[in-house]
Amino acid sequence: MAATLEAVPSTKTVENLTEKSEAEAARELVRMAKEQGLSLTGPDGLLKQLTKTVIETALDEELTEHLGYERHDASAKDTANSRNGTRSKTVLTETTGPVQIDVPRDREGTFEPKIVAKRQRRLTGVDDMVLSLYAKGLTTGEISAHFAEIYGASVSKETVSRITDRVLEEMAAWQNRPLDEVYAAIFIDAIVVKVRDGQVANRPIYAAIGVTLAGEKDILGLWAGTGGEGAKFWMSVLTDIKNRGVKDSFFLVCDGLKGLPEVVANVWPLTTVQTCIIHLIRNTFRLASKQDWDALKRDVKPIYTAVNAAAARVAFEELTER
Repeated sequence: MAATLEAVPSTKTVENLTEKSEAEAARELVRMAKEQGLSLTGPDGLLKQLTKTVIETALDEELTEHLGYERHDASAKDTANSRNGTRSKTVLTETTGPVQIDVPRDREGTFEPKIVAKRQRRLTGVDDMVLSLYAKGLTTGEISAHFAEIYGASVSKETVSRITDRVLEEMAAWQNRPLDEVYAAIFIDAIVVKVRDGQVANRPIYAAIGVTLAGEKDILGLWAGTGGEGAKFWMSVLTDIKNRGVKDSFFLVCDGLKGLPEVVANVWPLTTVQTCIIHLIRNTFRLASKQDWDALKRDVKPIYTAVNAAAARVAFEELTER
């Protein structure tokens, strides 16, 4: 699934989410993404694409329940009603804005969608649900509860179960899809969110974003961890990416997590590990008084945006003089 991503959200910026609700955590993720140039909610953003997938999968299962047979089922010949293509519809979500979806139709025109009713243009609560489904490692029962909350008493438990199963299949197919053999760069980082699993607890969500040799950004996956961010879990994440076909990457961009360079060397020995510019700038601020941060931010930029090493050295010397 390709998306426009310019950076990976840093881990430490969300450590103070301990008193925020799940909805606030989702909004914080979007705010942080915009701040660092990570497109979660743009036209090709991650959340919009996942929202489209979940809604369309649910709609397709609703139509299956309405018709009484699966897609391509031979028994369809014995029924009067059948599938009749789709129609495009744009709905507004709370966080991602407008999302264009394809709503399935039946020939008799008797299908009445529930998750996106006819003439309904605004969806509420869907963004938080999608984040939960794709990143927080919820159980089947918890995912089913999400859909039950949206549908209420308007559909049967069997329908909710069918929709849950289909969405889980879509999630698994995306999370385990084959990847390119080589990436120009891979950005990795973790974000801490609050998850209710019996009790509310902070859990890290590990994200990996690759830059293909054609210059496109590709979201390689999201993984729910336990406890704090650690090099041991990153080992399992990078091994999973390697098992899905990634043989090498020119660069891997990450924060200064202890032990991470050794983990990368074990998976891709020839990959160059590069500390994220955001983390380098933050570490630079620690060496200066807060009243000088704005000026320092302006003076540091010519260094990391220099066209070559010589120009960066000149910019660094000018900064040192100031």
